[in-house]
Amino acid sequence: MSYENILVEIREPVAVLTLNRPKVLNALNAATFHELNKALAELIANPAVRAILLTGSGEKAFAAGADIQELAQVSAMDGQALALNGQRLFDRIESCGKPVIACVNGFALGGGCELALACTFRIASETAKFGQPEVKLGLLPGYGGSQRLPRLVGKGAALKLLLTGEMIPALEALRIGLVEEVVAPDQLLARGEQIARTIATQAPLAVEKCLEAVHAGYDLPLRQALDLEASLFGLCCATEDKAEGTKAFLEKRPAVWKGR
Repeated sequence: MSYENILVEIREPVAVLTLNRPKVLNALNAATFHELNKALAELIANPAVRAILLTGSGEKAFAAGADIQELAQVSAMDGQALALNGQRLFDRIESCGKPVIACVNGFALGGGCELALACTFRIASETAKFGQPEVKLGLLPGYGGSQRLPRLVGKGAALKLLLTGEMIPALEALRIGLVEEVVAPDQLLARGEQIARTIATQAPLAVEKCLEAVHAGYDLPLRQALDLEASLFGLCCATEDKAEGTKAFLEKRPAVWKGR
């Protein structure tokens, strides 16, 4: 897989997807979105890839937001289409059936922060900074930030970030629940890969159904969400992996997963 704006490296069972426009702080332009879509489709379809790490090249930025030169030319109709296109991509990241771990190594601003929010969870370097500064451009987030952020950190903390446009450091992001871990810069990808490989040792269908249960059930009334959980639990009970997992546990040996 060869791209101009991103890098893809497969270290089975993990793939590392790197935004690669360091001269513009990995700003998200239309070409980058197109390549992300294409790469994600290939990684989702690859059974050897069990987890994906998403990061930015260079030391300064994960992704510093949208490409402002492109954004300055966007009309009202084009703006809605642009937002919907970004939302579709980020929805795909969130619901792809494989864990996508954001390894945030610097600025994650605007669309970059929204990209991190769409991931399964987030690990931040101590040097990372987060923000939704769209109000400073006369805009609001268009790729899901106004919806995912309050669901993640709560309405008040989200509105504080959205309305002030301020950046917060990694430790503050950890405090409010925007990220799950903060690590030293030189440990960021290693820690991400460690978690990804731990996930990859688990039953693949069980991981997929856990993701589905949480994402699909999160906004449902509790009773409906519990019914969804029971249905997915039943589906797992019918798999070869469940039979293997319980047998391996009783025989005190590692399970050999088949993903079926």
